[in-house]
Amino acid sequence: MTDEVCELVVTAPDADWLIEFGRRLVTDHLAASVHHLTPIRSIYEWQGQPYDRTESRAAIHTRIDLVPRIIERLDDEHPYEVPGVFALPIVATSPAYRGWIIEQTAARP
Repeated sequence: MTDEVCELVVTAPDADWLIEFGRRLVTDHLAASVHHLTPIRSIYEWQGQPYDRTESRAAIHTRIDLVPRIIERLDDEHPYEVPGVFALPIVATSPAYRGWIIEQTAARP
């Protein structure tokens, strides 16, 4: 287990789906917290077609070593063929908040 923490950003077309996904991550101790933002406006091109639509965005606070497990779950469950996801390192935070993220994402017996 590492003490490096990050914010994993995920977008999805459905706010309820993203909220439930985040809830399961917290329940399963893969994330300490999930901050949900909706609506956001996404403009992109997919398979040659332009899109301008409303989506939801979540900021997931977790340990860097858990990111591959979260992305694997996201790839299996997300409604998009290619989910929008990226991790940003948390380069500075209070020692107490960093410790809380690590504590919340520790393996349980």
